[in-house]
Amino acid sequence: MNRHLWLLAICQGLFLTNNVTFIAINGLVGLSLAPLGWMATLPVMGYVVGGALSTGLVAKTQHRFGRKMSFQLGLAVALASSLLCAYAAVNKDFWLLCAATVVAGYYNANAGLYRFAAAELAEPAWREKAVSLVMAGGLIGAVLGPNLAQQTRTMMNAPFAGAYIALAAVALLSMVILSFIDFPPPLPKKSGNGGRPLSEIMRQPAFIVAAATGALGYGVMNLLMAATPLAMQQCSLPFSDVALVLEWHVIGMFAPGFFTGHLIKRFGTLPIMGVGVALNALCIVVALSGVELQQFLIALFLLGVGWNFLFIGGSTLVTETYAPEEKTRAQGALDFCVYTTMTLTSFSSGALVTTGGWTAMNLGTLLPIALLGAALLWLARLRRVPALA
Repeated sequence: MNRHLWLLAICQGLFLTNNVTFIAINGLVGLSLAPLGWMATLPVMGYVVGGALSTGLVAKTQHRFGRKMSFQLGLAVALASSLLCAYAAVNKDFWLLCAATVVAGYYNANAGLYRFAAAELAEPAWREKAVSLVMAGGLIGAVLGPNLAQQTRTMMNAPFAGAYIALAAVALLSMVILSFIDFPPPLPKKSGNGGRPLSEIMRQPAFIVAAATGALGYGVMNLLMAATPLAMQQCSLPFSDVALVLEWHVIGMFAPGFFTGHLIKRFGTLPIMGVGVALNALCIVVALSGVELQQFLIALFLLGVGWNFLFIGGSTLVTETYAPEEKTRAQGALDFCVYTTMTLTSFSSGALVTTGGWTAMNLGTLLPIALLGAALLWLARLRRVPALA
């Protein structure tokens, strides 16, 4: 656990500042500009579509140029896309806003690899705790993101244009901090030593479960989080309440990062991921109990903690499935599964909450949560681990 890990944790926090602010405002800006109401979350979807489309390109740049240069390239894209979003908001151009968020998806896919870079900055025995620590840096985004959106939403004549400008400044700050991190050099290229085929890596039970939990866990979280600002607006709750709910949701996502690694090391990866599934189910129970501020607050906080256990557990689990020369392809494949699912949930969240309502959408998430539990039990049985309660 070293200086470079702490700096990377700050970069993770600034990355989540971008994500949380996008989630908080893109749906609302989209709703004000979209030709039809169900299109409101298309700018949210654009962000993850861009991430899904960029996973292959990111894997190639990481392999060719190494971690540091590739991460800096992602931040340059974040800077440019934030300014383009601001321009679109000022000019009330819905389709330009969608295009800008697709471009921003490259930064999303790129910075999503911070967690794997964390494992390379620590000794092997500290891998779980290194991943967990860097993910805990997302607490910066939990506090800064919603408050940034709240404080800058009226800074310019166009609603939330000032928030996009502020995100450009966040990207610049992250570029400065990242310049002080020394990553391990890229592996030397050796002919005929590219590792196993990707299909062989992906057929491993541990990879299948890591991909399933990453995709479905992130999908459920993204479905509910992206719809929350719209659902709360439908319930006549002010934007200050939306910012508060998202702040505590992201605190739930990343505050456990300070101890999730310790829990995984003590109890094992699969039991902690099982707790994450249980917390997701409890989130749905609370969400179905009412539509007051407290229900949104508690449900989204539980959703965040459950996601943390699933995502850090899955990220740790997948590191067992590849050799060093296979890492970029394996990590890219995992994130492609995640972003593809997020694309579907980002699109459907707006349509579901504006047509079927908040209750119906929550009921629909019970199936993927059940599939998550079944996947963990399957892998536990293969590994002869006692069945999870």
